[in-house]
Amino acid sequence: MITLSHYLALGAVLFCLSVVGIFLNRKNVIILLMCIELMLLSVNMNFVAFSHFLGDGAGQIFVFFILTVAAAEAAIGLAILVVLFRNRSTINVADLDALKG
Repeated sequence: MITLSHYLALGAVLFCLSVVGIFLNRKNVIILLMCIELMLLSVNMNFVAFSHFLGDGAGQIFVFFILTVAAAEAAIGLAILVVLFRNRSTINVADLDALKG
């Protein structure tokens, strides 16, 4: 039988993978955005697991709002990436340092 600790361990592993992905890959913006999305999804899985095992629907409502914000963040982030790629012909983070004030 799958218990709450199994879900929490899986969420912790996914969260750690996303943190490692952010620190190891600082060159590609798309992979950075995917790591941030993986981080949000691991937290969402913990919310749903706690909500299910405690018999409360509040965690699932939080997940709904977090997914809405994550979808908006992904859409805006990808739109910014498309504009940057059109102007600079690259999405390499090291090449985008000219945006400093």
